[in-house]
Parts: sequence; structure tokens; C-alpha cells
Amino acid sequence: MKAIWNNKIIAESDSTVVVENNHYFPADSIKNEYFKASDTHTTCPWKGVASYYHLDVDGKENKDAAWFYPEVSDLAKDIKGRVAFWKGVEIVD
Repeated sequence: MKAIWNNKIIAESDSTVVVENNHYFPADSIKNEYFKASDTHTTCPWKGVASYYHLDVDGKENKDAAWFYPEVSDLAKDIKGRVAFWKGVEIVD
């Protein structure tokens, strides 16, 4: 699977985990040069507290377009150490 935004592959992996129709990529499969930490946090009742990244690709920013759970509940252990995308990030096989 590939995550693409602004015509660049920002993550690529053969082992994504799909939860609630989102592909969670292993953290080591993302291209760190495109990711900037965000101060945004949200809470999911069953997964835990999510943290976010902004994407910065070729001078274009996509705020809070990627998220991950630094600590997950037992119910969400399959997505520990993984990153998911939204806000126009295309996921392709």
C-alpha cells in the first residue's frame, strides 16, 4: 500500500492494518522528511488519545493529515506504532 499526497509517496508498506476503513502504516514506513509534529490531540473512546502530524510536501502543508496513537488501549493493540491518513491523502495498492 502507498499513501500519496501532493504527488509524493509519503508512506509505503506491504503490512498495513485496516481499522474503521483506515489503513494504518508501520511508523518506520513513513518518509519522515514530510512529517511535522502537531499539537493536536483527539480522543477515541476505544482506541485512546491520538496525536497528529502535519504534512509538508514541496512547500505545501496539509495540517493534521496523519494521526497515530502513542499509547493504545488493549482493544487497539493492532495499531500500536502505526500511522493513518485523511484530508486528501490517497491510499492506493
